[in-house]
Amino acid sequence: MNSNNINDLLSRLLAQLNTVIVGKKPQVSDCVACLLAGGHLLIEDVPGVGKTTLAHALSRSFGLKFSRVQFTADLMPSDLTGVSIYERGKEVFVFHPGPVFAQVLLADEINRASPKTQSSLLEAMEEKQVTVEGETRPLPQPFFVIATQNPHDQLGTYALPESQLDRFLMRISLGYPDRASERQLLAGSDRRDVVEQLPAVLLPDDLKALQAAVQAVAASEPLLNYVQDLIASTRSGQWFLQGLSPRAGIALLRAAKAQALLAGRDYVAPDDVQAILPQTIAHRLIPVADAGRGSVEQVRAMMAAVALP
Repeated sequence: MNSNNINDLLSRLLAQLNTVIVGKKPQVSDCVACLLAGGHLLIEDVPGVGKTTLAHALSRSFGLKFSRVQFTADLMPSDLTGVSIYERGKEVFVFHPGPVFAQVLLADEINRASPKTQSSLLEAMEEKQVTVEGETRPLPQPFFVIATQNPHDQLGTYALPESQLDRFLMRISLGYPDRASERQLLAGSDRRDVVEQLPAVLLPDDLKALQAAVQAVAASEPLLNYVQDLIASTRSGQWFLQGLSPRAGIALLRAAKAQALLAGRDYVAPDDVQAILPQTIAHRLIPVADAGRGSVEQVRAMMAAVALP
């Protein structure tokens, strides 16, 4: 796939998504970059701002097999992974796969489930497989988790385990729409009806080609030095209690490459790193100051203090 085809495909994809989630072009671009980079996406915000609608629109536009699970306090791990049921006629146990056996799993309000159920997703997110009753079963490829969660101070929510937060490539927040965008929502069709009519912009081979193009994006030595300077700054103790892990650093570079591809370049620029840095690392870090987990403002302050290459 040449650069013109890639640019045309990405333009059509973004244009379609922006007809559903109006007035949120930066957030929509972040979501596409996350999935092109092969990462999982966490959307955190108050109810009613379009988190679930965005997840539906992404899965339909990417042309992938989709399943949705509403996370609740009584959701069990087997409700996700599946269970073996004895069939009397065959006199054997037959495995019935759960909703995790999809290419896109929408984990709606993930932080309303217990930590045990949340942790059951870890193997699926990291290894792209699940182990049920001692047998390891591969998941469909590609496999993405798009999770939504409400703010932690809302009734009936649990904080996600740190190990699971680290598996999400990006965390984004939509926020309230501006006045013009909200008027468009009020005057337009129901967003659910719009999503149901969305065609698939990508074919499976297109997605593979785009992900391969992300991997092929070049990162120069000065750019890698800049990324390492940012990672080292998170570990200095000045900004955060603990710094980024090597896995998080690799994830950061992968997200920057996807951002560069969306910008129409075959190389990573410092602007690409800065554009996705807060979304990619804030949820993995605890600020030294009492600013709450994953302070985006703290990440931006640190970023401003690191010299550009």
